[in-house]
Amino acid sequence: MFNPFTGRPVDENAPVPAAARLGLEPPRFCEQCGRRMIVQVAPDGWWARCSRHGTLDSSLTERR
Repeated sequence: MFNPFTGRPVDENAPVPAAARLGLEPPRFCEQCGRRMIVQVAPDGWWARCSRHGTLDSSLTERR
């Protein structure tokens, strides 16, 4: 497992960027393989695509 904001292996002590904690920053790296993803940000959300693992959409990760 990889940190979706840094691309490094998951470390419980690693700081999470403030914008990511607030839900304002989309993931930039795939959590499964650590590869950099293609990210598109729009006024109503974002999507991020890993060449190996497919697409994530902000509508799938929204907190309700």
